[in-house]
Amino acid sequence: MREITIGQYIPGNSAVHRLDPRTKIIVTLLYMVLLFLLNNFPGYIFPVAFIIFASLLSGISIRYMINGLKPLILIITLTFVLNMFMIKGRILYEIGPLDITYEGLYQGAFMAIRLILLIVGTSLLTLTTSPISLTDGIERLLSPFRKFGVPAHELAMMMTIALRFIPTLLEETDKIMKAQMARGADFESGNIVKRAKNMVPLLVPLFISAFRRADELAMAMEARCYRGGENRTRMKELKMTGLDFATYIIFAMIALGALASRYLW
Repeated sequence: MREITIGQYIPGNSAVHRLDPRTKIIVTLLYMVLLFLLNNFPGYIFPVAFIIFASLLSGISIRYMINGLKPLILIITLTFVLNMFMIKGRILYEIGPLDITYEGLYQGAFMAIRLILLIVGTSLLTLTTSPISLTDGIERLLSPFRKFGVPAHELAMMMTIALRFIPTLLEETDKIMKAQMARGADFESGNIVKRAKNMVPLLVPLFISAFRRADELAMAMEARCYRGGENRTRMKELKMTGLDFATYIIFAMIALGALASRYLW
């Protein structure tokens, strides 16, 4: 669980770290939309190239981000298996009442790769953006909706805190599991159903820990006279640079190439 990369931040001074957080958020959202628009394997060459290029610029190893997929292997495998058996088509192999089809294998592999690229791409956003910058970026992007009564600052703060609490809660879960294993609990033997039942005793101490951390965070914010976004100033104002515009141009070229492959194949 410690290997999950979503929600973690690695300090640095690379070109990707120096990008305006609004640029990284917008490009990440467009990247996610692009993945759902593509409908063939050749089109994925462009998102993969974009991720590799961004990883090299950020100084964060691709291997490190791929290791973050280990805790999600069950979800990725389940996605592949469900597509493999549920989609009808040319039958390649029969397992009792279930049929493995060519179309099912193709769609299962396609969806698994899409899920992997989605996780790696979004994790790159949090790995290169500090919590404060991420909050400021979301708030600035939501600020036009204030005219309609949307609390931009409060929403940005809640989303950022929730995102940053993911690795904290996972680390807390790991500690509770080790403490219970030292007392004789078994989380590794048995089938999936038995393992799921064995995880139930983790929920109570985990919820108590989560509420305690939330209470401590609220008290710390009150002790520092935090009053939300009303008349709040910033030490560093967000400002777009040439690097941000170059990022938009590079991503636009990647997106055009990927969308062109949708119609060529």
